[in-house]
Amino acid sequence: MRGMRRGSAILVLEDGRTFHGEAYGSVGETSGEAVFNTGMTGYQETLTDPSYHRQVVVQTAPHIGNTGVNGEDDESGRIWVAGYVVRDPARIGSNWRATGGLEDRLAAEGVVGISGVDTRALTRHLRERGAMRVGVSSVETDPVALLARVRQAPPMVGADLSAEVTTPKPYVVEAQGEHRFTVAALDLGIKRNVPRRLAARGVTTHVLPAHSGIDDLRATGADAIFLSPGPGDPATADGPVALARAVLTSGVPLFGICFGSQILGRALGFGTYKLGYGHRGINQPVLDRATGKVEVTSHNHGFAVAFPGAEPGAVVPNQVVDTEFGGIEVSHVCLNDNVVEGLRAREVPAFTVQYHPEAAAGPHDADYLFDRFTELIEGRNHSRGRTNA
Repeated sequence: MRGMRRGSAILVLEDGRTFHGEAYGSVGETSGEAVFNTGMTGYQETLTDPSYHRQVVVQTAPHIGNTGVNGEDDESGRIWVAGYVVRDPARIGSNWRATGGLEDRLAAEGVVGISGVDTRALTRHLRERGAMRVGVSSVETDPVALLARVRQAPPMVGADLSAEVTTPKPYVVEAQGEHRFTVAALDLGIKRNVPRRLAARGVTTHVLPAHSGIDDLRATGADAIFLSPGPGDPATADGPVALARAVLTSGVPLFGICFGSQILGRALGFGTYKLGYGHRGINQPVLDRATGKVEVTSHNHGFAVAFPGAEPGAVVPNQVVDTEFGGIEVSHVCLNDNVVEGLRAREVPAFTVQYHPEAAAGPHDADYLFDRFTELIEGRNHSRGRTNA
């Protein structure tokens, strides 16, 4: 859409704050939860991440679209964001891998966006007031009328969205090279790079729909279970929580990422809560308590696990909490706000992280967690006298 003349557009937050700009992507109207992403790169991966379902993403980086889009970097089969907000869209994409332009891709998939917005002011507003519902329209000129519709939109609290983003039928991602293990992954909004990272370690991954039960996972012959990232409020995910409890009881190794971490937290008897404005970006500092190392990590979560003995925002005690599945400890914490970023079980083979070790376009500080997962599987198989060809 290089050189095209854009029409006007408006963005209205549920508290009435209004921003004016120009239409970007598809012309129309949309609503969702307004969130901001601080990544300087990786906009294509953000757009196609199922965890952003029903969210209007504000990019804090001022220039978006510089490298166009390509057919390799999508994290799913479509764009999932409900809307897109940028300051200065690139007039032309320039990259040897590009197969098209970002705005053309947004328009083709019906994603309504707005450009020319003071995204710094918008981000500061969301940081101070918290994530909230928002409407973006390039067909409505009256902010008051759009505000009325925004306030009728469903909130993210109480949203059960896994069934809307999960695969409709099982599929398999084969191991690269020699097959070592088989993993059954519950698709709550999985990103393509998860089975890719497992495949690179000789793992064949069976990806199953979110409604699958423990018998469905066992039928794959899995050596371990993976709980995927995904959108929505973990307080609504009673089915996956019941499945996680069944896995913990069985003694089969379990690894969860992001939404999957919150599912495990609930399965252990912990609560979850909504963060003020969430963590979204590729520059979040996280402390690995086992090694003392600080990792720069990729995040995309608006909810977190409430660990016993720690109020939200307070330092999480470095202690073991007893549950019906044995002792549980916080393995990782966010150094910005003390949010629980990982759980580890002491008596059963289970651990999770709240952030994204599979991060694309990066960073890759936490890629070692997939090695921890395969080591956990290998250790359990060894103790049971099993070998893997």
